[in-house]
Amino acid sequence: MGRNIVLVHGAWADGSSWSKVIPLLQAAGHNVVAVQNQMESLAGDSANTRATIDAMSGPTVVAGHSYGGAVMTSAAAGASNVIGLVYVAAYAPDEGETLGGLGTKFAAPSGLQYVAPGPAGLLYIDRAHMPQAFAGDAAPGDGAILAATQRPIAGALFTDKMGHPAWKDHKSWYQVSDNDLMISPDLERFFAARAGAKTISLPSSHASLVSHPKEIAALILEACDA
Repeated sequence: MGRNIVLVHGAWADGSSWSKVIPLLQAAGHNVVAVQNQMESLAGDSANTRATIDAMSGPTVVAGHSYGGAVMTSAAAGASNVIGLVYVAAYAPDEGETLGGLGTKFAAPSGLQYVAPGPAGLLYIDRAHMPQAFAGDAAPGDGAILAATQRPIAGALFTDKMGHPAWKDHKSWYQVSDNDLMISPDLERFFAARAGAKTISLPSSHASLVSHPKEIAALILEACDA
């Protein structure tokens, strides 16, 4: 039976970051929608994502990459049609936590050194370094596209507090990127264990959805079939 799948992109990316995963999910007979968030506030992105979830008729799996995991954690809380959450190298905060605060639990990964304010005071990853820092194991052309299509973020994303977390309501799956330079792999393992998620690890960069789309699609499909 086909499910609804809502895909939530991470910081410095947009819905097109899921472009290698989407065809695999569609080929399995599922209805797939990738949201497009503004990344100005957690509340705003959560409301936008929740509107997409609420528009789905029938059982729905939500998958989030990176910051998109925090958005999903907020947006899917209390959603009666959600049957599973899939975290892809993603944040999974608890109530009252912030991304900035969580980032201090373990040593800062090296990719964050390339984040700096740009136009309008928004935060960017230096485009020259983004392919290696964000997607070091992806094909060179894929990393270059991620750099060229980069979406800046507001600094508020690191200080906005999480409300009730959806992983306390719904069964979760988690993919850890062992070679992540944007989120500490130890922090990812912490999130997965705390949520009691079914966990897989990949020898991947942060952009595992680009470099390992078959494995990410398989994990999402597992959530659909559970």
